[in-house]
Amino acid sequence: MITVLKPNVTAEQRDHLIDWLEKQKVQVHISEGSEYTVLGLVGDTAHIDMDLLASLDIVQSVKRVSEPFKKCNRKFHPDDSVIEAGGVKIGGKNNFCVIAGPCSVETREQIIGVAQAVKDSGADILRGGAFKPRTSPYDFQGLHGEGLLLLSEAKKATGLPIITELMDMKDFDLFEDVDIIQVGARNMQNFEMLKALGRTDKTILLKRGLANNLKELLMSAEYIMAGGNNNVILCERGIRTFETHTRNTLDLSCVPVLHQLTHLPVIVDPSHATGHSDLVPSMALAAAACGADGLMVEVHNDPMHALCDGAQSLTPAQFDTLMKQIRKVLEAIKE
Repeated sequence: MITVLKPNVTAEQRDHLIDWLEKQKVQVHISEGSEYTVLGLVGDTAHIDMDLLASLDIVQSVKRVSEPFKKCNRKFHPDDSVIEAGGVKIGGKNNFCVIAGPCSVETREQIIGVAQAVKDSGADILRGGAFKPRTSPYDFQGLHGEGLLLLSEAKKATGLPIITELMDMKDFDLFEDVDIIQVGARNMQNFEMLKALGRTDKTILLKRGLANNLKELLMSAEYIMAGGNNNVILCERGIRTFETHTRNTLDLSCVPVLHQLTHLPVIVDPSHATGHSDLVPSMALAAAACGADGLMVEVHNDPMHALCDGAQSLTPAQFDTLMKQIRKVLEAIKE
């Protein structure tokens, strides 16, 4: 249930209403908008008299929410959420964020060199996999703890915040220096992990599963937020279809749809979506043009010899060219 308060309601009036609502055994989530204050009621609201609530002098309107996702619902939070991690803002107007770096951390020279290159080109956050979920058990699985230490070195050397994937909560303590924890596509519906991450204060980037619809993505975000962690970013990384010319099918239509449904930031990963480096720039520019809040792009100093996903990685020079093009697109669509 959503209760919209009238403008100019005093803090005392608002708090008195919230106190009464909480005595009805529902959780009250406050969203201060530019014009109105929205109270989102979560829990068993069936016993609350909507007519009585609507009749109060300080109440503008009352309505029930039919969607199963509540906390990430734009109806609960009309304004865009701006998530901050490591001093970088993601979401809202004028906060377009670019995450860049190699698929996996391989050596100290590699990760620090790529980190410096993408920073020089304008990237905001460094990505790099320390734990790598691979389809084949014989493929490179990442450097694990050593990879996290190398990421921390790159963070110290460049000042860039870091994002990397967590595959198992038993490794969570190793992620203390990580600014954003990535939940990969394979773990999007690992509900026990999502609940555990909801009890942390870490920013979470939640990737859409390769066969999941948007309602399922939002319900996974709801698991995290229901635990008390509202620092969630959504990521479209392509879905599996019958098409075989690309690694996945990049669903850019989900960007405006998600912006209608949720207040959470939405970024796009064209690297995993296409699987081909020559397709990444076009899809990255299209993502920026359709309103994405940011990009996640794989960049490697030597893609031909990368231990993981070299075929979809840009070189630092190619990434630099892409960043110049992205700035032009963002300027062109600026309101």
